[in-house]
Amino acid sequence: MLVVDDDFMVADVHRRLVDRQPGFEVVGVAHSAATALKAVKDLNPDLVVLDVFLPDHSGVEFLGALRANGSTCEVIVITAARDADTIATIMRLGALRYLVKPFDPAALSAQLGQVQELFEAAHALRAAHVVTQDSIDALFAVRHPVATALPKGLSPTTLDLVLGSLHLTDARSASEVSSATGISRASARRYLEHLVLVGRSELTMRYGSTGRPEHRYRLLA
Repeated sequence: MLVVDDDFMVADVHRRLVDRQPGFEVVGVAHSAATALKAVKDLNPDLVVLDVFLPDHSGVEFLGALRANGSTCEVIVITAARDADTIATIMRLGALRYLVKPFDPAALSAQLGQVQELFEAAHALRAAHVVTQDSIDALFAVRHPVATALPKGLSPTTLDLVLGSLHLTDARSASEVSSATGISRASARRYLEHLVLVGRSELTMRYGSTGRPEHRYRLLA
């Protein structure tokens, strides 16, 4: 894995977190887009942990150049960027996961666990003498765990935006998700309720001194 972050201390924190994850090893650290592109070429990592804010080019531009160069390595974005345009562009460029700073280390651990499942499913698919529909479905289910069987009116793209706005330890309301993603509060509520229904999020209530309790949603590992 390659860690890309302009902050030397943050990059080191990410490196240590990844090194503690079974099955992962950091092969390099880069602090700019240019050095990161060279590192990908030289080291050929399976996974890049990427920040959006880099000193020479943005993480979005880096990811675009990465794909233009033909690299198919997986990418997890860890950044303070929360605007919907950035998130949507990152998704279109094939990032696997999007984690917003500051984050609970357990959130990164959970996402790395999903990446490990993806690698294992892809390896099993390549090793199979006969590729079955079940093995294909297993691979896609790991890569897009909630992108199938969406209710009418919900889209996978917006669902990923909502997922990117949630945290493992920090419950958020529909209003907060609406502000983070740019979708309406009513739409945010529909996506959040779907995530609860499929077991990806849990609903809690926060009671104030007066009025109805506030519905809050937290992402499950």
